[in-house]
Amino acid sequence: MAFCAKCGAQLNAGSGFCGACGAAVTGQSVTTTSGAAAAPATSSAGAAGTGMTDNVAAALSYIWIVGLVFLMIEPYNKNRTVRFHAFQSVFYAAAWVVLWFGMHIVFSIMPFLGLLIFPLYMLIGLGGFVFCLFLAFKAYSNVQFKIPFIGDIAEKQANSI
Repeated sequence: MAFCAKCGAQLNAGSGFCGACGAAVTGQSVTTTSGAAAAPATSSAGAAGTGMTDNVAAALSYIWIVGLVFLMIEPYNKNRTVRFHAFQSVFYAAAWVVLWFGMHIVFSIMPFLGLLIFPLYMLIGLGGFVFCLFLAFKAYSNVQFKIPFIGDIAEKQANSI
């Protein structure tokens, strides 16, 4: 009995394509005698075969909400690399919120300098966004870039499974 090498579905005799997934049937279709479909070979898909590699999941975790989600859902919260980048993202977001509130307080004290402070305020915001993009790029490149204080805390949390 022949099975599709891509999805494991039973193949119709003489068919050139799998009826379930539409993959072309080549000489690689798995034949078993027990009637059970063999699992298709997976490439370097990370996080328990979800189709997303570790570096993509780590880079996506720098979208702060996605970082929180990756810390909660099953295949990603067991992966040390994804956990590190997700924790670093969440801690960076928390530090950014504290800094942002601090800037609001300081800049509200000096309203007469509003024309001078507003460009500085926007420049700091742009810098934080660009740094977040830099962190996502480093994660995608499989580099564990640690933010000086936040990275150490994130590493401790990622190692404590």
